[in-house]
Amino acid sequence: PKDAVKALKKKLSKNCNHKEIRLTLSLLDMCIENCGPRFQSLVVKKDFCKDKLVKLLNPRYNLPIDMQEKILTFIMTWARGFQGMVDVSEVKEVYLELLKKGVEFPSSDTNTGPKQTLSQPSTKSSPSSASPAKHSLLPLPAGPTLLLTPEQIGKLYSELDMAKMNVKVMSSILKENVPGSENPDDMNLLQKLYKTCRMMQERIMELLVTVENEDVIAELIQVNEDLNNVLLGHER
Repeated sequence: PKDAVKALKKKLSKNCNHKEIRLTLSLLDMCIENCGPRFQSLVVKKDFCKDKLVKLLNPRYNLPIDMQEKILTFIMTWARGFQGMVDVSEVKEVYLELLKKGVEFPSSDTNTGPKQTLSQPSTKSSPSSASPAKHSLLPLPAGPTLLLTPEQIGKLYSELDMAKMNVKVMSSILKENVPGSENPDDMNLLQKLYKTCRMMQERIMELLVTVENEDVIAELIQVNEDLNNVLLGHER
């Protein structure tokens, strides 16, 4: 694994040959899928994921959009963790740094996984009768980090559930209305939901860089991705 990662680093270092980079990224993808934790634990270290991969996003390399998205997808996927004992703390830190800088990650609605169900509500309700959930979340701490009490964690999870509900309602409206023949009531609610979801996402982004709780961070990341997907759907 060490020799393999060393070879990958060499191919990615200061390389402006787009064909070579594309092939190296494809090889990396295959290695991640087929190799075990000994290999995976090396690519999620900062000296690889940040110093080699993320550095390629610099405008000087002028990578095509699909290759930039592939790199961002790697970082986003690895930050969620692997099956088995792989420490992903360093790549998660890189992921949060990019989020803080305002980097837009690719939509994950084409990936397999439970999150797809958010765009396909199991119950068909009347969106017009719904209303946007409140977007308070938790107040930001005065210091650089926030240690949550059990009561605060419970409150935060409750408000994240509201965010998920907004995502479901917004997804339902987007599915049920055809461009050009929209229901006016649905469109009014959609605009309110869009504004509310945007504000929720801003609060989540702020919390992501202040909260010190791995479980809470994982939940914040997931809800942020769900919000990203539905907001992208709205913009499209």
